[in-house]
Amino acid sequence: MKNSKLRISTLLLMFSCGVAFGQQTDSLSLKKKAITSSKEDNNRNVMLNAANNTSPRDVNIGLPSTVGGITILENDLPVVYFFWPELPNKTWRQSVGLERTGLLKMDQLANTMGDLGFAVNSYAQTGTKDFKLKGKLTTSTFGWLQGDVNASGPISKNGWTYTAGAFANYDPSTYKLGFARNADETKIFRAGVTKYFNNDKGKISVLYKYADSYSITNYAVFQYGAEGKVTELDNFKIGRDSYVVRDGQMKMKDILTGNYYWASMNDEDNRSTSHNIDVFGNYLLNNGWNFKFSTRAHFSKAKMSNMIPLSIFNADPSAGYTLASTGQAYSGPVGTILGMHTPETPITNIAGRFSLNKQLGNHNVTFGILEQYYHVNQFTSNRSFFFQTVEPQPQRLIGPNTDADGFYNYNAGGEYHSGTENKLSMYGTDEWKVTDNFNLSYGLHLRNHIIDGEYSLTPRTIGFSFTNPGQFNHISQSFFQIAGSLNATYNVTKNFGVLANFLYTEENRRLESYSQAFEPNTNKIKSPLGAIGVFWNTDWLQLISQATYLKKNNNLNRYNLVNPANSSEAQTTTVYYDIQTLGWTTDFVLKPFKGFNLHYLITLQNPVYKKFNFNAFGKDYDYNDNNVLGVAKVLMEIDPSYSIDKWRFWASFRYFSKQYANLTNALYFAPRWETFGGVSYTVNKNINIGATVINFLNQRGASGTINGAELITDASPYYGKLLTGTYIMPLTGQLSVNFNF
Repeated sequence: MKNSKLRISTLLLMFSCGVAFGQQTDSLSLKKKAITSSKEDNNRNVMLNAANNTSPRDVNIGLPSTVGGITILENDLPVVYFFWPELPNKTWRQSVGLERTGLLKMDQLANTMGDLGFAVNSYAQTGTKDFKLKGKLTTSTFGWLQGDVNASGPISKNGWTYTAGAFANYDPSTYKLGFARNADETKIFRAGVTKYFNNDKGKISVLYKYADSYSITNYAVFQYGAEGKVTELDNFKIGRDSYVVRDGQMKMKDILTGNYYWASMNDEDNRSTSHNIDVFGNYLLNNGWNFKFSTRAHFSKAKMSNMIPLSIFNADPSAGYTLASTGQAYSGPVGTILGMHTPETPITNIAGRFSLNKQLGNHNVTFGILEQYYHVNQFTSNRSFFFQTVEPQPQRLIGPNTDADGFYNYNAGGEYHSGTENKLSMYGTDEWKVTDNFNLSYGLHLRNHIIDGEYSLTPRTIGFSFTNPGQFNHISQSFFQIAGSLNATYNVTKNFGVLANFLYTEENRRLESYSQAFEPNTNKIKSPLGAIGVFWNTDWLQLISQATYLKKNNNLNRYNLVNPANSSEAQTTTVYYDIQTLGWTTDFVLKPFKGFNLHYLITLQNPVYKKFNFNAFGKDYDYNDNNVLGVAKVLMEIDPSYSIDKWRFWASFRYFSKQYANLTNALYFAPRWETFGGVSYTVNKNINIGATVINFLNQRGASGTINGAELITDASPYYGKLLTGTYIMPLTGQLSVNFNF
């Protein structure tokens, strides 16, 4: 897979929780307030990521891990149109420069965006009529430094205001690289003006944002054992040591020109920059309709470097491996690495959302239009392979089948596409209080998706480049897609009721699907989701429990496979498949006495592959009904908190049952806990101090998938073998100071 850094975590049902929890409200005025808040679910630690400090947590819906992770919206528009090659965390971070942040539920994302999943929904800080200064300073036991500040206030007495902010992140993560201090460096600057209309009719804001970011992904080396347990090596600490080659350099061949060059994992070869201009706001029309608008012009230059471990094998003294830096003969464990580099790629995204909303009797109605234009200019992913030692900050090796610098198989599986996408959508939603006991919420999203660009069917053989003319084919596709949802709740009594939900989305292929040397399957991808359950609300308990069914067909994934018969042989294989998930989830919030709050969630699910077959290394493989990689069948979340006087104490426990780590399901990781805890103290109305501990149980196991092991069928020969994979952060302490004036 392209990258497994962003992992899936937990949850199956929040798209109905807010609706069910709001059913005790009887008056129409209070009901309108409940409807508005029900669109977001703020009872989730979505920003607590156990893998890194750079991204929000990903939310599981029973589908396999993806690179893009959770969708991130800012001012009602996606922060990036597509996550590859510009990852969302290259232009967006949780910041005091955001006025508010919440979790948009699945039905709202389907209705307004036409997409499947959850979304972080954030809104930028706009100008304020009174002066406000807020900020946050953060550090950690590993030297993380983050500064975040935003100021806003009036410009004149006729409604003009300003906002300005800066975010700077210097994060070494928890391991030491051989070539750089920081695994993540990100700077975001914001500035803008807001005009408030007379008579509280609304406001309009013009905001500019500049982002500059690079980040590096690390992996762990561990010894795999029976029952999915991993053992930490004496000379390699999981999460504390770097498995990125010591100099951070890799040699590439430009797939467009055929020229060789060196790319770095940090700085200029892995740094993305972007300019963002937003114009958004709302205006209350004389007829009572609220006109809301948000437009964006986003211009970026994306660059990306990745090194993905594939396998580890032992080389004896006669194998002919030498250290690239000294020429000294080497014997012992050898790691096979796939290097991927995307040179500077210009990206343009123009987007706009326009909607009208009004309360009409017992109906809360919204109609909207969404336009998204995207242009990527000659995206390429250049590839090469190399060998390295297996140790912290490993050294590059020269082998019998490499060139003089230690690289081989240039551009095998290299990627290319160029062109535009355009999505024009119309949507409508209605939240209808049919009777005092019966509520309906429904929406429909209609979208026209156009792709216009170029790709190539020329096979990506070893050493390939597009130096011959006439190797590009034209793409011209137009798709009509439907999405929507229907949610119903019925109160049997004042506190107890039943609910039923249905959600449906459609999509076809994107421009990115044409990156490889084949014509992708453009059949419609359909994702129906149905659920039925019960809810119970009292002053001290809010509970919802439901069963869920989800299916998604025609998924596409590209696997970097390693030949089980020859671990030094690898190939990129594209697979189409379906996924089916059955689940049951219970979620409650308990408030037994003043100051104490307990949130508990348990999900039982059974996600499996359907129609999953392909050919690799001259052999046919069929994984129909196998369990989905990286998705636990049992998920639990326990979030207690207690507030007294100026103190707040909290903890978050997340349990994951065993997760399958390869396609055959022969390898898996043992169950694990992700743990967080913290305390905060309110010094006064302006200053708050907080301390957080990540992984306070100090679990050192791995998670995710095992690179290069997708086709292994017998686990026993791998007991005691060295493998690589992703992991959760080791025990980490963080300290923050928040101020708000």
